[in-house]
Amino acid sequence: MHYLVYQEDSSHLWRWRLYAEPDRKVAESIEKYYNRADCLASIEFIKNSGAFPVKEGKAY
Repeated sequence: MHYLVYQEDSSHLWRWRLYAEPDRKVAESIEKYYNRADCLASIEFIKNSGAFPVKEGKAY
C-alpha cells in the first residue's frame, strides 16, 4: 500500500489518496489542505489511528 500526495491543478490545494497494490484506490481525503505539511499531518493521523474502534450507524 502507498499514499499519493498531490496538488490539484484547479484549486492548487493538497489532497491524498491511499492505494492498495496494484493501484487500487481504497481511501482519499475529503478535506483539501492549503499547505503540504497539513496534508502530510493528516496522513500521519490516519497511520496512527489503528486503535480506534469501528462503529456502525448512519452517516452524518
